[in-house]
This record gives sequence, structure tokens and C-alpha cells, in this order.
Amino acid sequence: MEDNRMEKEIRDSFRGLYSVLDFGASGDGKCDETEAFQRALDCAGEKGGIVYAPPGKYLFRGSLTVPSGVTLQGSFGSVPAHNGNRDAGLPKPGDFGTVLMPTGGRGSEEGPAFLTLKTNATLKGVLVYYPEQREDDEPYPYPYTIAMRGKNPALIDTELLNPYNAIDATNNERHMIRSVYGQPLRRGILIDAIYDIGRVEDVHFNPWWSMKPAIREFMTKKGEAFIIGRTDWEYMVNCFSIFYAVGFRFCNFGHGPGNAVLTQCGHDIAPVTVLIEETQPHAGVSFSNCQFMGDFEIRETNRGPVRINGCGFWGLAPDATGQPGTQSNLHAKGQGHLILNACHFSGWGHRPESPGSPSLDLDCRSAAVTSCDFLEDRGPHIRVGENVTDCVILGNKFPGGAKIEQTGPGRAQIGFNVEI
Repeated sequence: MEDNRMEKEIRDSFRGLYSVLDFGASGDGKCDETEAFQRALDCAGEKGGIVYAPPGKYLFRGSLTVPSGVTLQGSFGSVPAHNGNRDAGLPKPGDFGTVLMPTGGRGSEEGPAFLTLKTNATLKGVLVYYPEQREDDEPYPYPYTIAMRGKNPALIDTELLNPYNAIDATNNERHMIRSVYGQPLRRGILIDAIYDIGRVEDVHFNPWWSMKPAIREFMTKKGEAFIIGRTDWEYMVNCFSIFYAVGFRFCNFGHGPGNAVLTQCGHDIAPVTVLIEETQPHAGVSFSNCQFMGDFEIRETNRGPVRINGCGFWGLAPDATGQPGTQSNLHAKGQGHLILNACHFSGWGHRPESPGSPSLDLDCRSAAVTSCDFLEDRGPHIRVGENVTDCVILGNKFPGGAKIEQTGPGRAQIGFNVEI
């Protein structure tokens, strides 16, 4: 009797915890695990709970839905990183931990995501790896790996090693994307139709899967790391990407533009680090303590303010990996107001087809450049275009003196700059 009572107490203490192995999953990397996983998830969805996938390789030919209030959890306590693909002797995908291996949808971006998170649903502690993706040619298209829907979906401590399209964070509220690493090939995170605050923290898109020429060329020409459409406050902290055609893109997909605050973010080695097509006129976008290696572009369609504080801008020379070279550290057009404060600039004017390009090419409605440091004695440092109605260039440092061009003389108020 005592033994029976103890057994019941143990069972009760684990109420709400389900193992996929109890629903027919094998983890051998050969059998289709879709039905077994979905049975476990649906069972947990009756009252909420955690579905645990022990270490193993789980193959999927179909799609999964994580019901409301359910967590699908693997064995990783923090996000893994498989730099072993570049460094000999380190672990390869599948050598350890919980590995989810989708194969469905190959050849098309259309179709359901591999895994859809519903309201209050969470995915954490897994590695997602596409075993059939190719490295020696343009990569196979696939639908998105993760779709976040409903309210409060969360993606935490997960590596998305080589998805074509990684995270569809649209049509939800208050999403949390935290500690996610990997190498999305076409798109990293798509954010749109968000009418309550979204959060993206500690997301790094590095070439952990492949550095082969076909993959590098594809990413440099077509890859987009962070794509931000309509979002009513998106907070992004410690987000980094490298080798994509565009690092951070702000645009309007038909739901209107968004606004965002980015802190300690950056994009490295790219044709375009930031592309601002449109932001909300009343709020715009703010960058603080960020780093950009490539051209930063604000298009003529933008009407919102762009605030950049304490950021570093570096240019690139053309090279054999397909980089076109940096034209200007920053191009600004449109009807918005640009504020640059306490930033530093170097490495502009490297594109052979556009010699004499300035570090800052200002042709937006208004701009303020204050307390910035230009690190090279060559000009022009700043070009003030004909569409600028007012501009302040105040308290900056210029090697050899300020080299400022104005197509409309008198539009810029220039003073208290320092020659070093």
C-alpha cells in the first residue's frame, strides 16, 4: 500500500510533463516523427504542459503545431552553436542534444511552417537542422521554420542552423524571441502586423553551417537578416548578423510601417547594413551603441525620424567574396529627420563606379550631425543635398579640417567643429 501511494505521488509530481518517446517517437533520425510528436503535443494541449524530446535525431516529413499553453522542450539548457562546421574536431549537428530535422516542403517557400506556435506556446532547447539542404549550389527553398501566432508565443534557447526562411513573427502580439542562433539563408526574422510590443533579444545569425562559395554568394545577393514591417514598438537588443545583402530592413507590407528601438545591434560585412524604406512618422526608429559595416540607406519613401547615437560605421573595399565595396557610410533621403550623435565614421568611397562619394550623403528633409568623429583626412566628409531644408553640423572632429559640400549654400549651419 505504501509503495502504491509513493508511486502515485511520483506520478502526480510530474503531472503535465510528457515525453515524445511515450507517444511512439524513436529519435533514430530515420523514421518520420511527425505523428508521434503531434500526439504528444495535442495530449499536453488539453490542460497545458511540457512535451520533452530527449537527446536524439528526430526526422519530420510534415508540420507541427504547438497548442496554446504548451512548451516543446529539448535537452539544451542554453542555445548551442555549431561552429564545428568550420572548425575541425568540434561536434557536428546530431552529435549530441535534441535535433529536429525537417524535410517537408523542399523546393517551395509556400506551405505551412515546420512548426507553428500558438498563444502562450514555447519552443526551447532544440537544434533545428535541414539535412537535405545543399551547399554546392543555390540553396533549396523551404517554407518558414517557425511561425509565431496568437498572443505571447516564445522561441527561446534554440539554434536554427540552416533554414531557408527562419522565423515568421507576424500576426501575433508580444512575441519573445530570445537567445536564437543560426544561419538562415534567405530570411532570418520577418516581423509584421504586430499591434502590441514585440521583443527580440540575443539573436545572432552567423555562418555556423556553411561558408562555401555558393552559399556565401546567395546570402550576399539575396539574404535579409531582420525584416521589420508594421510593429507598434519592437525592442531589439544584442542582435547581430553577417554576410547578408541587407542586415536590418524597415518597410511596409500593407499594414503600415512600424517603429523600433535597437540597442547593441549590428550587421557586419554587407552591401547594405540597414535599409530604411519606411517607418512610422510619429516615432521612427532609434539605434543606440550599434555597429554597421557597409552602406546604411534611408530611402526617399521614409517619413519617420531616424535617431542614431553612439554608433560605429566602417566601410568595406571590394573583394573576391562578392562585396561591392562601401559607397557612403550613410545615405539619407526622404521627409524624415535624421539625428547623428557621438558616432564615428571610416572607410567610405570604396566603390570604383562612384569615386568621390562622401561619408555622409545627406539629402533628407532635415538633419543634425553632432559630436561625431570622422577618422580619415579625405573628402568629402559630408555632402548636403538640394532636398535638405535645414541641417546642423556642430561640434564634430575632422582630420585636416571639415570637408563639407553643399549643393544649396547656406542650408547647413556649421560651427564649433574641431580640426585634428
